Amino acid sequence: MEQIMRKYPVGIQTFSEIIKENYIYVDKTDLVWELAHYAKFIFMSRPRRFGKSLLTSTLDSYFCGDRELFEGLKIMPLEKEWTKYPVLHLDLSVAKGQDNAEALRETLMWMMEPLTSVYGHKSTETTPGKLLTGLIHRAVEKTGKQVAVIIDEYDAPLLDVLHTQATLDAMRKVMQEFYVPLKANEAYIKFCFITGITKFSQLSIFSTINNLKNVSLLPRFATICGFTEQEVQTVFKEDIEAMAKDFKLTSEAMYAKIKFKYDGYHFAGGAEAVFNPFSLLNALGDRMLRNYWFASGTPIFLIRQLQHFHTDITSLDSLDVPESAFDQPTENMKDALPLLYQSGYLTIKDYDPDTEAYYLAIPNQEVRVGYIYGLLPTYTGLNSGDVQIGFAAKFWKALKQGDIDLAMQHMQSYLAGIPYVEGFKEKLAEAKTKEGFYEYTFYLIFSMLNVYARTQVKVAGGRVDMVIFMPDTIYVMELKVGDTARHALEQIEARGYAKPYRSDGRRVVKVGIRFDTDKHTVDEWEEENVKC
Repeated sequence: MEQIMRKYPVGIQTFSEIIKENYIYVDKTDLVWELAHYAKFIFMSRPRRFGKSLLTSTLDSYFCGDRELFEGLKIMPLEKEWTKYPVLHLDLSVAKGQDNAEALRETLMWMMEPLTSVYGHKSTETTPGKLLTGLIHRAVEKTGKQVAVIIDEYDAPLLDVLHTQATLDAMRKVMQEFYVPLKANEAYIKFCFITGITKFSQLSIFSTINNLKNVSLLPRFATICGFTEQEVQTVFKEDIEAMAKDFKLTSEAMYAKIKFKYDGYHFAGGAEAVFNPFSLLNALGDRMLRNYWFASGTPIFLIRQLQHFHTDITSLDSLDVPESAFDQPTENMKDALPLLYQSGYLTIKDYDPDTEAYYLAIPNQEVRVGYIYGLLPTYTGLNSGDVQIGFAAKFWKALKQGDIDLAMQHMQSYLAGIPYVEGFKEKLAEAKTKEGFYEYTFYLIFSMLNVYARTQVKVAGGRVDMVIFMPDTIYVMELKVGDTARHALEQIEARGYAKPYRSDGRRVVKVGIRFDTDKHTVDEWEEENVKC
C-alpha cells in the first residue's frame, strides 16, 4: 500500500485550504469557538509568524457558517446553529512599508476594493472610515444579519515608523478615522476581532472602542496560537520518529532537541508552554534544526527601538517585572521591554500570584542564536559572519568539562582572529567602559549557545561583572582592562561575589580576566575554586 505523504502547511494561512487540501492541522477549534463567544470586541497580540492569520481565517470560516470544513473537529459538539454572517476580513499587512499618511490612506481604500465588488461603493465614501461604514451598513441590508469584522495585523502600517514621531502621528490619525466605524456601528456588528504584534492604546488608535477586550494575557487563550507539548507529541509523533532516524537518535532524544530549539513561549502567567509553529513545521518538513524564525527576518522596528532606548541587552535574560512593564501601549514605552515581549524575543517563564510579578526571559535556543545575528552588529560593530559557531561550541565544551584554561585559550585565539573592522573600533570607542564592551561580547557569545549568563549581578558587596551557570559549575567572572587578572580575582574574594552561590550544590569557580585593548583579546586569566 502506498504511503500518503504528510503535507505541512508552511506559509499557508487559510483554514479552508488547509482542510480541503489535507494539510496537517492542529485542532484549535474548541478555543476558536470559545473566543468567538467570549466578548463582542476582542484584541489579541502575538509575535509574528505565530498563527494569527490562520486564527483569523478560522474565525472567518466559522462566521461564514462553513460547517463542512469543521467536520470531525473539536468545535462540532459545541456549535449547534452554524448561522451564516457576512464577514469583512481585512489584512493590514498589505499596508506595510507605507511611509506617509496619504499613501496609507490610498492603500486602505485599495485593500477594501474586493469587498466593494460584493457590497458596493458610494461616491461620497472618500476615506477609509467612510468606506468601512458603508460596507458594514450595506452588508447588513443585503443579508439581514449582523457583520463579523476581522482585522489581521492592525499595527503593520505603523511598526516601521515607530521611531519617527511626526510620521507616526500623521499615520495614526488615518488609522483612527478608519477604526471609528467599529464603535459607531456597534449595533450592526456581531463580532469584531483584531490582531497584531504590538499594543497601541485605545486612546490613540481605537479612539472610540472603549469596550475592546484584550485577551492577550488570559490563561484560557494562552495556547490558541502555537503548539503545546501534548499536541506536538501526538499530532507530529510519526514526523519526530522519521526525523530521529535521519539524526540517528531515539525519538525521545530527537524530541528533546526540538523542544530545546523551538519550545518555551508562555502567553500568560502559569500557562502551558507552546512551540513556535512556524519553526516547528519547517523543521519537521525539512528534517533539519535551523533558525527558521530568524531566517525570515529580524524586524527592523525592533532594532531601531533597541538603539533608540540604548537598551542594555545583557539585562534582558532575567527580569522580574509587573504586568504593566511589558503589556503597555507601544507609544507609551519608556524602554524597549514591551516591544521585546510583544515581538516574541522575551516570554513569560514564571509568575508569582502573591506579588503579581512576572519573570521574563529569552524563550529558547533559536531566539538566543537570533540575538547574535540581529544584535551583534548593533552592539559590537561586528558582522554575524565574524562570530563562528565552531568557536563557541569549543568554548562551551571546555567550560562544561571544567577546563577554564582551555576555554580561555579558545577565547583568546578567537578574539585575536576577529577582523578589527571600523564598526568594532567605533563601538569600542563609544562604550561607557571597556569592560562593559567586552561584557556585551561575552554575553552575546554565551547567548548563542543557550548558556545562562548574567551580567552586573547585584550582591551585598557590589556588582559581579558576569556569572555563568553551567550544569555542574558556576563561574563568577570579573573582567578588567588595564589591570591584572590577579587583582580581578582578589576583588571577587574581597567583595564576596561568590558567596551567594556556595550553597547551590554546584562547583563554584572564581575567574579573573584581563583584556588587552591593543591586541583586542584576552591577555591573561586566573582561576580559583571556591571552598564550600
